[in-house]
Amino acid sequence: MPNLLATLFRQRCAALILGALAVFGYAPFYLYPIPILTLAGLFLLLAKTETPRRGFALGWFYGLGLFGAGVSWIYVSLHDFGGMPMPLAALATGAFCAFLALFPALAGWLGARFSRHRLWALPFAWVLFEWVLNWIFTGFPWMTLGYSQVPHSGLAGWAPVAGVFGVSLAAALTAALTAALIAAWARGAQRGKLLLAALAIWLGGSALKFASWSVPVGQPISVSLLQGNIPQDMKWRAEDVDRTLRIYLDLARKNPAQLVVLPETALPLLWHDVPQNYRELLAAPAKNLGGNTLAGAPEQVGDDYFNSMFSLGTAPEQKYSKSHLVPFGEFIPFKSALGWVYRDLLHIPLSDLSPGATDQQPMMLAGQQVALNICYEDVFGEEIIRQLPQATLLVNASNDAWYGHSLAAHQHLQISQTRALETARMMLRATNTGATAIIAPDGTIIAQAPHFTTTALTGQAQGYAGITPYVRWGNWPVVAMIFLALGLLWWRQKIPQTGVRNGVDYPAVFRLVF
Repeated sequence: MPNLLATLFRQRCAALILGALAVFGYAPFYLYPIPILTLAGLFLLLAKTETPRRGFALGWFYGLGLFGAGVSWIYVSLHDFGGMPMPLAALATGAFCAFLALFPALAGWLGARFSRHRLWALPFAWVLFEWVLNWIFTGFPWMTLGYSQVPHSGLAGWAPVAGVFGVSLAAALTAALTAALIAAWARGAQRGKLLLAALAIWLGGSALKFASWSVPVGQPISVSLLQGNIPQDMKWRAEDVDRTLRIYLDLARKNPAQLVVLPETALPLLWHDVPQNYRELLAAPAKNLGGNTLAGAPEQVGDDYFNSMFSLGTAPEQKYSKSHLVPFGEFIPFKSALGWVYRDLLHIPLSDLSPGATDQQPMMLAGQQVALNICYEDVFGEEIIRQLPQATLLVNASNDAWYGHSLAAHQHLQISQTRALETARMMLRATNTGATAIIAPDGTIIAQAPHFTTTALTGQAQGYAGITPYVRWGNWPVVAMIFLALGLLWWRQKIPQTGVRNGVDYPAVFRLVF
C-alpha cells in the first residue's frame, strides 16, 4: 500500500507539472510543441491507470496545472481592480481553476473507461470536453489546445476547415501518436504506421495553410486603432472623465483614417450623456476622409444597460451591443442568491448588463461590411461566424486592463488570430492597454502597438469575401466525428479480440478503420 500511494502521488505531481508547462505553448511564448508533448505525457500516465477514478484524478491534476498557470490572472481582476480582499480573491481564483480542471478530469475518466484502445479514445475524449466547456454555464474555452497551435504550427492549417476544435483534435491525435511511439519504442515494436499517421496529420495541415479561402474585395482602407492606456482604477472616476475624452480626441485628430476604432467602453459616460459636439469632433478626422469612427460606450435603453459600439461619420449611425456577457463581470448569475457578493465584496462597474441581440448584422463602414465583437466574444468562434460570409472585415474592441501585466492580453490576441484564420478575414483589435493589433487572414500579426502606452496603431486593412468550411458548418462536423469515433471504439471494445461473429471478422474490419 505505501508503494501504491507513493506511485499515485508521483503520477499526480507529474500531471500537475505537465499541465503547468503546457502554458508555454500559448502566447506570448508560442512554443507550440510543448502542449502536445505534455499531453502525450498525460496520455502515457492515463494508459497505465487501472481505474476510471484514477484517470479522473490524473486529468484533474493536469487541468489544475494548466488553468492554475494559464488563467490565474482572474485574481488580478478580482483583487487589484474588483476590490475583493486578498484571501477571498485567492480562494475564488483557486476554486475557479479547480472547477475548470473538472473538464480534463472528465476526459481522463472517459478515456480510462476504454480498457482497450485507450490511447485512441483519449484524444477524442479530450476535445469532447473542451467543446463542452465552450458552452456549459455560458462557456469559458480559454485554454483550448487548438489555440496553442496558431499561427505558426502546421496544424493551424486545419482551422479554416474545422475551427479551433479541429486543430485541437489534430494536436490531441498527435499527442496520442507520440505516446504510442514512445510505448512502441520501449517494447521494441514497429513504429512505421504510427509515424506515417502523425506525418499525414501534419502534412495535411501544412498543405491547407496554402489554400486560398477568400479573395480581396474593394479597395484597402486606412485604419487607426486607438489605445488610450487609461488605468482601470481611474477609468470610471468622475474627475478623470474629461481627461479620458481629451486623450481619445487627440489620438483621433493626430491619426486620421477611413476607419478609426476606439476600445470597448472607451468613453466613460452613458452614450446619451456624451455631448453632441464631442461626437462631431471625434467623428471629424474619419469623416473628412469619407470614413467612420467606432466608439465604445455603455448605453441605457429604458431600464436596461448595454455594452455597445457606435458608428459616427459618413455612414448613418449604427450600433452593436455585446450579446455574450461575462458571468460575474457583466451580469450576475443567480442574482437573487449572489447579489450580496457585488454589494459587499466586489466593486465592478457595469456588472449588471443586458445582452444584445444574437442576430446583429455587419455595419457598412468605409466601403466594407464590418462585423464587430466586443471583448471576450471572440473566444467563441461559432458566434463570430453568425455575421459571415456577409462581413468582409472583423473588428474586436476590448479592455484587458482588468488583468494588468499578466498573460491575459497576449492569450486574447492569439484567440483573435485564430478567429481571423478560421474565417479568412482580417481582424482589427482596438484595446485600452493592449494587445492592439492588425491581424492578417492567415492569423499572422501585421502590426501591433506596444502594451501600456497611449498610442494609435495605423495601417491598412483589406476586406475579403469568401466562405471557409468552418464558416459554413461551424463546430458540428468535429463534434459528430468525436461521437462517431468514441462510439466505434466502444463497440470495438465490446466485441471479442479474435474470432468471427455472424461470418464477420470484426477485429480485421476495425483494423481497416483504426
